[in-house]
Amino acid sequence: MKTIPIVWQRLLADGQTCERCASTQGELLAAVATLEAALAPLGLRPELQSIALDVADFAADPSASNRIWVAGRPLEAWLGAGVGATPCCAVCGDRSCRTLEFAGRSYEAVPANAVIQAGLLAAAAALGAPARAATAPPDGCGPSPGQRDSAAARPSR
Repeated sequence: MKTIPIVWQRLLADGQTCERCASTQGELLAAVATLEAALAPLGLRPELQSIALDVADFAADPSASNRIWVAGRPLEAWLGAGVGATPCCAVCGDRSCRTLEFAGRSYEAVPANAVIQAGLLAAAAALGAPARAATAPPDGCGPSPGQRDSAAARPSR
């Protein structure tokens, strides 16, 4: 069975992580369970790997914490999403930590649906479909904006 690697890294200081990374972990586990069920009939299996960042690594690059890659690409690349940063908590000190800007919202903890969507896109690519961000429609598919507007104005037969 071919694997779809999902790699997640977060700060782990004295066995502790921040609330947003702890929440992301729960979301990741739920997403992986959903992907396992969805991808098994296709001969694909998600494989979650967690990487712990130490305090020195985190201090050098706080945006590296709570970062996810799916099939070797950053999660945000699969989704056509962005990243940001907001102040975190005691474990992270006074550093701002990574957020995901997705579907018109900012998330401190990465939601399961974002991981599932990226995993499905990675699965499609693994099966031979071209890799694209989810927000970009395939070239040549569907009406152009002008056609869409005029088609909506026409009565159906």
